[in-house]
Amino acid sequence: MDIATVDTVKEELIKENPAFKSLVQQHHKYESRLTELAELTYPNDEELLEEAMLKKKKLLIKDEMYSMMEGRSSV
Repeated sequence: MDIATVDTVKEELIKENPAFKSLVQQHHKYESRLTELAELTYPNDEELLEEAMLKKKKLLIKDEMYSMMEGRSSV
């Protein structure tokens, strides 16, 4: 799927699919928190663990979003 198709399918799913929209919002939430954590000069062990967990969760959500987009683009 090319970039233009990805953007088009993503926008359509955001408008039409509440589950997909929720995934996008969660992905943005994780991204914002990861940005905050990355800006810490001396993160503690808890913050490092949170960062690792958020990266994994964000990747799982991204995979789920792309799976939904692939299903949509083949229709």
